[in-house]
Amino acid sequence: MNRLSREQMAARVARDIPEGAYVNLGIGLPTTVANFLPADKEIFLQSENGLLGMGPAPAPGDEDPDLINAGKQPVTLLAGGCYFHHADSFAMMRGGHLDVCVLGAFQVSVHGDLANWSTGAADAIPAVGGAMDLAIGAKQTYVMMELLTKHGESKLVPECSYPLTGLRCVSRVYTDLGVFALGPAGASVIDLVDGVSLDELQRLTGVPLTMAA
Repeated sequence: MNRLSREQMAARVARDIPEGAYVNLGIGLPTTVANFLPADKEIFLQSENGLLGMGPAPAPGDEDPDLINAGKQPVTLLAGGCYFHHADSFAMMRGGHLDVCVLGAFQVSVHGDLANWSTGAADAIPAVGGAMDLAIGAKQTYVMMELLTKHGESKLVPECSYPLTGLRCVSRVYTDLGVFALGPAGASVIDLVDGVSLDELQRLTGVPLTMAA
């Protein structure tokens, strides 16, 4: 079965971020989206540790140990970028000043519920970070994740069984097999990876799917 690589997934997310948007990229896979934003589009990346105007990852050898994102990865700062207090960063996130946030997830329900901070396992290390603030505070919340777990279970589910980060907050899910729109009516498919059918996606996820108009 054809699948998108992580780089192809990041490029697909980057394609949908509009000109002039203020965007937060969550820790992990979503941070790679920064490397695929087109240079001719003005997009403002915010990091919850206090950066605005973040650029792509630096070239090897050009890393600045004092310039990192929330995941402690080295980043660059574009012309006009700035630093600010952590509290100001969270005020941006909670105050509705971000147009888009892109987060990873353990599970997303077909109605847009998000579970991305703990599997609930006894030995799991809770790591909610700023995800609750981002998921509810951003005008649009996108999730970027592989559709299936290592055990072949779908992460797109009828109802989340893991502890919730936010309710009815995810509008779109980008995966290695397709892109999904979520809402009160359930899940619809925006894009399919070449060679993957709607029936195949429905079999893998076990949830009702329709093609988006």
